[in-house]
Amino acid sequence: MTKVSLREKMYGCLVGAHVGSAMGAAVEGWSYQEIEEKYGTLEQLLPYHHYNNGWIREPGTTEDGIERQKLMITAIIEKQDRVGAEDVRQIWLRDIKPISAGKVSEPFEATLLAMAKSGIPARDLGKYCDYAGLNSFSRSCHPIGLINAGDEQGAVADVMEVGQLYQTSNSRGLKWACVTAVAIAAAAKPKATVDTVLGSIFDYCDKDQVVKEIDRELKRTQSCQDFRELRAAFDSVYSGCGIPYAFSSANEVVTKAVCIFRMVGGNLKDAMVAAVNMGRDVDCITAVSSGISGALTGADSVPKEWIGQTDYATSINVYTNSQRTIREHADGLYQAYIARYEKIKKVYEGMAI
Repeated sequence: MTKVSLREKMYGCLVGAHVGSAMGAAVEGWSYQEIEEKYGTLEQLLPYHHYNNGWIREPGTTEDGIERQKLMITAIIEKQDRVGAEDVRQIWLRDIKPISAGKVSEPFEATLLAMAKSGIPARDLGKYCDYAGLNSFSRSCHPIGLINAGDEQGAVADVMEVGQLYQTSNSRGLKWACVTAVAIAAAAKPKATVDTVLGSIFDYCDKDQVVKEIDRELKRTQSCQDFRELRAAFDSVYSGCGIPYAFSSANEVVTKAVCIFRMVGGNLKDAMVAAVNMGRDVDCITAVSSGISGALTGADSVPKEWIGQTDYATSINVYTNSQRTIREHADGLYQAYIARYEKIKKVYEGMAI
């Protein structure tokens, strides 16, 4: 594997999340049979609409999960360090635009924002979300993994802290979000491989529910050679319907993402294309699988026009929380990581024994 710098790993992670989310959003909620019938293999950015609000989005437009991510990135950039729930809540109050409600956020997020304005502790906000097992944080916590690059324990601690903005402490959703953040923190290491990333998931994440399910599905799908085989293999396991967010359970999305990451060997473009064509909550599956893959191998495999179109769509999006380019987001996180590193180094130098 070609050596990839930490700066490029951070960029690759966010390219995977942003471009992948934008590509998957056009077919979010579709079955893989519907995707196959219309596109064969979907491998392009398309216009789309959400929430039946009449806004046809420019190809490359990201969605609600990336908006959550942008708020965390801003908090990290401004603090130049790891952040807590209160840090991110302050960015919510300042940067979420009133006109964005129902455009780039889920309905339950309007309730959480209203509660955030009330002044109650930030860690209490997630108690007022009905969806303890939803993937709302597991598909957006990439910045938590990146600011904790190389520190899986720190990633877990920060997921359990910041994640309480969206879900209750120690909920299923947060346990599964730890997988995303741990995998990204592990993938960012200089000598990381697919196997070391999987090893970190097994070492640092919940053993009773999370690791058990991931291990089961990695073993069950180990013979799958492409995404068509993989998605068919999941049919008998993940087929929920008939309830709100039926295809957006964190365990389904994250498990599929980890299996995709393993199958493609961490190649970012391959992960993106495989995930986009999986069916069900494809923008979230893509955000997770591609985020982990990009953190391992960088963004070189992704066509530059995909990245350019995503940046352009952001530049004309009046509802977004931030119009920074993907590179600007990534470099902001990188500089925050360096600042954090320098502070830690000074502490250790002062405590030399």
